[in-house]
Amino acid sequence: MKFTVSSSSLLSLLATTGKVINSKNTLPILDYFLMELKDEELKVTTSDLETTLVGTIQVDNVEQEGIVAAPAKLMLDVLKECSEMPLTLEVNESNWEINISWSTGHSSVPGANPVSYPQTHELSESKTEVALDVDVLVNGINKTLFATADDELRPVMNGVYFNLDEAELTCVATDAHKLVKHTVECACGVKAAFILPKKPANLLKNLLLKEEGEVKMTFDQKNVVFELSSSKLVCRLIEGAYPNYNVVIPQANPNKLLVDRVGLLNAIKRVAVCSNPSTNLIRLDIANNKVVLAAQDVNFSISANETLACSYEGAPITIGFKSTFLVEILTNLETPTILVELADSTRAGVYKPVYDDVQSSSTLMLLMPMMINA
Repeated sequence: MKFTVSSSSLLSLLATTGKVINSKNTLPILDYFLMELKDEELKVTTSDLETTLVGTIQVDNVEQEGIVAAPAKLMLDVLKECSEMPLTLEVNESNWEINISWSTGHSSVPGANPVSYPQTHELSESKTEVALDVDVLVNGINKTLFATADDELRPVMNGVYFNLDEAELTCVATDAHKLVKHTVECACGVKAAFILPKKPANLLKNLLLKEEGEVKMTFDQKNVVFELSSSKLVCRLIEGAYPNYNVVIPQANPNKLLVDRVGLLNAIKRVAVCSNPSTNLIRLDIANNKVVLAAQDVNFSISANETLACSYEGAPITIGFKSTFLVEILTNLETPTILVELADSTRAGVYKPVYDDVQSSSTLMLLMPMMINA
């Protein structure tokens, strides 16, 4: 195996695919890149047994094709110290030594036999294929990912739920305290659903930033494959039935609050400094087109409050929320003005963006309140 490649191109490919590798792996071979050279194309594969990412780049001056397992950390450390320059990589297939040479020097890295590298999961014949617009997929993940859980007892909540219908895609995430539902019009053409785990969802979000057009998504009961322009992401899905999220979404909260999102977000951050660090409770008193935010920590005799102007329709209400969750929700709603729908101090608040024109998508975020001690 011998070829020439740009140092920056190779570093970019290895850095991207290397994000799959766990800090602690059950199999030593998973600490390696699987590098395969064929037809002037270098294919690099990484896996953690649940998620597999395959990336490719074109290379030059191929003298011999081949395959090798290259130690991930060492390869990245070497390449990070190389400025943009052509590198020649040569593998001695008798002892798997990888020689990296450039105009003024060379480095030797111990590789490994690639025969024990795990195979990529194959989809069953009953697979479903869908082509989705990149923006649809990116927005669906971006809007919901922050609301996923880390719950060992309920693993179905540790990912983003994709519900495909004939004419729309719904992405949902919840951790039982907050819930996000994002629906967008798109010609899916199928009725199907799956739960994408948090780690591959994060990887996919970053990969899609460099994509344009459509992404081919193929899945069966256990695995999903995303085919991008120069990479392929294969991951095992979370198995199980996702909670019926529509049941917990209030349909007719009578009290409507219109408020400046950034103003409310900044006020919450200021007031929350004085909240109890164990609860992060912040109290909202809403009446007469005003929101009064208050927080206190009686253990240290500190408190804070701030008053914001708003537009409010409904009965006066006092309600408590966890400030860290409020900050997450307001950060992920991008419109200048938001609508908050409330019922009373014990029922969930619904947060929605307010747009000036008709949108092809809708986003709803729900947050459960906290009990306020009198």
